[in-house]
Order: sequence, then structure tokens, then C-alpha cells
Amino acid sequence: MKTFTLGASLLILVIVLVTYCKVVEAQVCRPSGNIRGRKPPPGECNQENDSDCCVEGKLYPVYRCSPTVSGNTKAVLTLNSFQAGGDGGGPSKCDNQYHSDDTPVVALSTGWYGKGRRCLNDIIISANGKSVRAKVGM
Repeated sequence: MKTFTLGASLLILVIVLVTYCKVVEAQVCRPSGNIRGRKPPPGECNQENDSDCCVEGKLYPVYRCSPTVSGNTKAVLTLNSFQAGGDGGGPSKCDNQYHSDDTPVVALSTGWYGKGRRCLNDIIISANGKSVRAKVGM
């Protein structure tokens, strides 16, 4: 009887661990494909804020997902300019306007952008004991 109880306990433990690992794995955001870089037309590679330009032929990952969003979700800061001619890539998707670099504007990844439901709302960004309020523009 002890062998059966120990064996059943181990089987339940293995099932729980496998199920847990599958749940954790499902929350990981992996690239959903690649896009091949093209050389930008002459004069259109804006390297403001140490931005890189596309390398012709290089494969760049494409993401259609984001990590689970919570009040403590970690993110990576990429500095871009959303002024006309800046390296932000164009006007804000939320209001089709450019924004001065004096106005903190953020572009959110797919999951955080929420199909536009966070457009023009303010969010608080915190790091190293400091916080800043920024408007969601993309």
C-alpha cells in the first residue's frame, strides 16, 4: 500500500509540474515571424538617439504578442523622437499627430497597446526610484 501511495504521489507531482511548465511556457512571447530589412532611401535613415538603420537582407523578428500586463510588468525603454522628422517612424497612431519631444509620449507593444484602448491615456513609468507620466501615442 505504501508503494502505491508513493507512486501515486509522484505521478500527481509530475502532472502538476508538467502542467505548470506548460502554463509558464504559454506566457512567453516569442517571435511570430521575421521581416527582411531593406536599405532605406538616401537621406531617410535617421540615427537620432543612437537609432540603428535597417541592414539590407538582415532578418528582424516580428512580434504579435506581449508579456502579461500588470502593474509591475517589466519593459525595455527605447528612446525615440515623435516629432516630425524624428526617428519614431511617423505620426502617433492614436491621433495621427506628431508630438514635440517636450511632451512625453510612449509607443506600447502590441499587448499593452490593447488595440488602441489605451490611446491618449497617461501611464506612469517607474525606474530607479523615479517616475514620469507619459501619454500613450502608439
